[in-house]
Order: sequence, then C-alpha cells, then structure tokens
Amino acid sequence: MNAPHVLIDLLGACWEVGAPVVEIVWDTSGQCAGFALGDGTLALATGVWEHGPRLKPREGGGVEFVQAQEPPAPLARFSVHAGTCLALAADPAGGFLSGGDDGRLVHLHLDGASELVAQEAGAWIDRVAASPVGGRAYASGRKVHWLGPKPACLMLPGSATSLAFDPAGTRLAMSYPGGAMLWAVDTLRDRQLVWPGYHRNVAWSPDGRYLVSGMEENALHVWRLPDGADIEMGGYPGQPRSLSFSADGRFLATSGGMRAVCWRFDPPRANDDPCESGIAGQTPVSRVACHPVHPLIAVGYHGGAVLLCQPGSSDILLIKGPGNSALSAMAWSPDGRRLALGTEAGELALVFLPDELFRFGRRR
Repeated sequence: MNAPHVLIDLLGACWEVGAPVVEIVWDTSGQCAGFALGDGTLALATGVWEHGPRLKPREGGGVEFVQAQEPPAPLARFSVHAGTCLALAADPAGGFLSGGDDGRLVHLHLDGASELVAQEAGAWIDRVAASPVGGRAYASGRKVHWLGPKPACLMLPGSATSLAFDPAGTRLAMSYPGGAMLWAVDTLRDRQLVWPGYHRNVAWSPDGRYLVSGMEENALHVWRLPDGADIEMGGYPGQPRSLSFSADGRFLATSGGMRAVCWRFDPPRANDDPCESGIAGQTPVSRVACHPVHPLIAVGYHGGAVLLCQPGSSDILLIKGPGNSALSAMAWSPDGRRLALGTEAGELALVFLPDELFRFGRRR
C-alpha cells in the first residue's frame, strides 16, 4: 500500500483555526464533522465536496488523480462555551452535544442554533455520550447524569474518566480510578467492574461482549461481560490512551507504542502477543482509528504524522507528514470515505479516501 505522495495534499481540505482540537465527531447523518476546540468554539466541516479531487479508474487498470475544480466549503464556527470545549458527541436528534469547563451542556444544531441542555454550577462537564437509539448522558466529577425518558443520576466511587454506550445503545460504560461501571439505561440497574489501577478510557467490542479499558499503568484491562472473566494485556512503553476495534471485532488497535499495537479478539487471551502495525515514527503514536468497513487503521503520531496501515503490516499509505504539534483527534465518517484530523496547534483537515484507493473492494 505504499504511495509516492502525501494524500492530504492530493485529496484533502485543510484549515487553521488557532486553537487546539480537543475532539472530533461525525454527526449521525455522516455528512458533517464537528471539531471541539480549546477556545470554546465548535467548527463544523461539511463532508460533501461536489467538485473536489477524485480518483478516476483507468481502462487498463489502476487509477488517475483528478484535481479539484473548486475549493472546499468554508468552515462554520460557533461559540458554544465561555472557556474550553471538553467533550463532544453526535446528538441523536441531529447536530452535536458539547460539554465545557463552564459547566454547560449544549446542543448545537447544524444551522448554528444552540440550546442549553443542562448546567452544573461551578463544575466542569467533561464527559459526554449519546445513545444511538436516543438519550444523552454526561459526567461532572463523580456524578453521571442520564437524560432519557427516566432521568437519573449515578454517583461513582471516583471521578468519571470516560463514558461510552455499547453498540446497541442500551448500556452506558463509565470508567474511573479503580474500575468501571455499567448502567442499563432502561432499568437503571448498575453493575460494578472492579480492577485496581487508574482506568483512563473504555471501548466496547462491536458485539458488546467485551469492555476494554486503557490504563495509566501502561496496560489494558478486558472484562468479558457474559461470564465476568478478567483479561490483562500489558507490556506497553506508554499509556494506551486511544482504543479502536476493527469493524468485524477481530482485533483491537491501540496507541501506547512507537507503532500501532494490535490485539486479536477472536477470542482474546492473556498470553497472546500483540502485533505492531505501520512504521515507527520519531514520536509515539497518539491516536488510532479503525476503518468502519475495511481492515485498515489510521495511525496518528505525537509529531503530527498520519498514516494508513493494515493489522500486522508495515506497508503504509502516508496521509499527512510530521508537523509542529501532536495529532490530537481523528475520526472516520460512517461510510469510511472521509477521515477528519485535528492537531494541538489547531490544524483541521478532511481527507477524502475513496474505495478506488485500496486494493480490496467494498464489502457488501
């Protein structure tokens, strides 16, 4: 999969906003990328570029590059928080749900209209999640609020470090120092998952059977939920702060090393060795994001570079070269044809990556 060019120069739209990118999320329609910024604004970029660059199949095989016929649509930027945007989610009602250090939870519509959903006086709202089947959740310190048909509040043993709904949207996972909690939003019953250590983030397997936590102790912890089994995966040189499952659930990609670290999940075993993917940069991996269709991983580095690779392979497509700041956020559109990127220096980009770029066809 080697390529002679940096793909962001050929197939990308780029902007500079002068504020760190905290998080990137695509809206539920998959047509708009939202960038939560450190200055309290949300930047929205449309994923539709009618006369943008494209790849044209050649009759004899291969593809040729066709330059853009017009520039991309400009960013739309809206002031949402008095301080910093801390968390972002795609709202099930459309648009985005944003939490900030001003204690406000805001619903921003794609046309720029906004409404205050909740407010925590004198506190931060730094974790936000939305169920794909409806309902919102947010965390402020140890308190986790569910805003559904039966609003409720759950007090955790420690401050929430991440929130994530399972693929079905019926269970909310919350990590905190010392473990994780599952909350069934229909019955409001909770289940505590205890494991010593500082749990930074959680990710669900696509089948909802496994919950994985990235730990400050340079390790992963896995809970196999049907029988309550614990699996620990260690040996990282750094913290695995970014976790992403492949679309088929067969492997988990993580940061925490100089290359993307991949674990098999069919099924996972504590004595299995991971495989490293991509190439080692001069700086560690900061973000990973698995393609929603193909067996590909987007890998971002603290030096700003971004590449595409397959699990266990050192062949790459270079998306973006190194820069002057870390790649801080990255997200695929639901169809996998666009990759949104953001850096700590405030560089934003959408890279259009059609299926013709890859050697394998789209799965039906």
